[in-house]
Amino acid sequence: MHSLDTDTILDREQLREITMDDSDLMQELLDTLVSDTAAQLDLLDCAIREQDPQRTMRLAHYCKGACANVGANSMAALLKRLEQQAAAGEFAQCQASYAGLPRELERLRHEAESL
Repeated sequence: MHSLDTDTILDREQLREITMDDSDLMQELLDTLVSDTAAQLDLLDCAIREQDPQRTMRLAHYCKGACANVGANSMAALLKRLEQQAAAGEFAQCQASYAGLPRELERLRHEAESL
């Protein structure tokens, strides 16, 4: 796995590597990631509003891993920060981090469309 450049929306080299440069598979992976992450964000929002540290950490960790695996680095970095904030019980900061996730997801969606 490549080092995580947190400013990169999508590490296309990593995506090509894990899909063996199969463009159909790249698109399928990204489409699935975007739709699954969108669904998880609703659950994450609930967990944050309920100030449930375990559920918030679990959801953030799941989404972070999925994003990092395909090279969605900026999204993974934001989710990592949110996971750490939840572990510390810093729910005001969790809410602030969460606020950036829909924008990051839209940026990722745009990158996926440009493949």
